[in-house]
Amino acid sequence: MKIPKVKTKKIKDFLEKIPKKLAVYAFLTFLGILLIFFILSAFIFYQNVTLAQRKEIEVSESPLGFDKTTYQQVLDIWEQREKRFDELDFEEHLNIFIAID
Repeated sequence: MKIPKVKTKKIKDFLEKIPKKLAVYAFLTFLGILLIFFILSAFIFYQNVTLAQRKEIEVSESPLGFDKTTYQQVLDIWEQREKRFDELDFEEHLNIFIAID
């Protein structure tokens, strides 16, 4: 079984001609790319809108509740961060851009 040789010269010449052909037929290239994007956007619209409407919405039986302990923990973390932030205003930082003689 013989494996045919790949003629890289022909492939290279073909790939070099593609940008020139696209530039010569710029308007047709633009219309082709625009058509591809319209088809792609229609497909994405179909996936996100039409198929989403067919799917039934699942309703959970238990209502959402408010957890006071988690809320208090979040408030404590925020207060700690605010204290650290306020402490930064009072610290003296070394200015590295002033030459010391």
